[in-house]
Amino acid sequence: MKSILCYGDSNTWGYIPGSGQRYPRDVRWPGVLQNHLGGEFHVVEEGLNARTTVSDDPIRGGAIKNGLTYLKPCLDSHAPLDLVILMLGTNDLKHRFGFSAYDIACNVATLIGVIQPTPVLLLAPPHVGPLTALADLFAGAPEKSRQLAAHCQAFAQQMGCRFFDVANVVQSSPIDGVHWAPEQHAALGKRMAALVQEILVN
Repeated sequence: MKSILCYGDSNTWGYIPGSGQRYPRDVRWPGVLQNHLGGEFHVVEEGLNARTTVSDDPIRGGAIKNGLTYLKPCLDSHAPLDLVILMLGTNDLKHRFGFSAYDIACNVATLIGVIQPTPVLLLAPPHVGPLTALADLFAGAPEKSRQLAAHCQAFAQQMGCRFFDVANVVQSSPIDGVHWAPEQHAALGKRMAALVQEILVN
């Protein structure tokens, strides 16, 4: 059985736009991925609301939200792993952190370095916006989110890992501009299943 870790934030956790509630497992994209792959694969969900790449969140959760702090224990807990699907960076777009798109990609590269030599499939998160209730929290994020994929792809190439731009299949919900409708989870889960088969089987 092949083991795959999905390491991400609220969109991996399955946050329902505008509600704070969670989609059922079979709706969340890692669950969709598991259903498409079948019993020869084990998909581990590791999503956390407000998770950043490498920063403590001084307002919401402190070190608990730091993706770097938890990454190594998480990898050890679920070892051995055949693949890590990494999708972080959206919460780094929050105004309070002051990161550029390039800075965020550098942060993501730090996480890749911790994960390797386990194979990594790096996902650039979809574009943010249009923003509604989260407009102040993510001030300036829509433009930077559109710059992020190119920087992430460059680091993925440098570090020898696979890359996919989630904006190719997912659009954020108009309800809040950050989280996803069920059909977006379904689309990503289906696309990830094809990529995982290509990476681990074909």
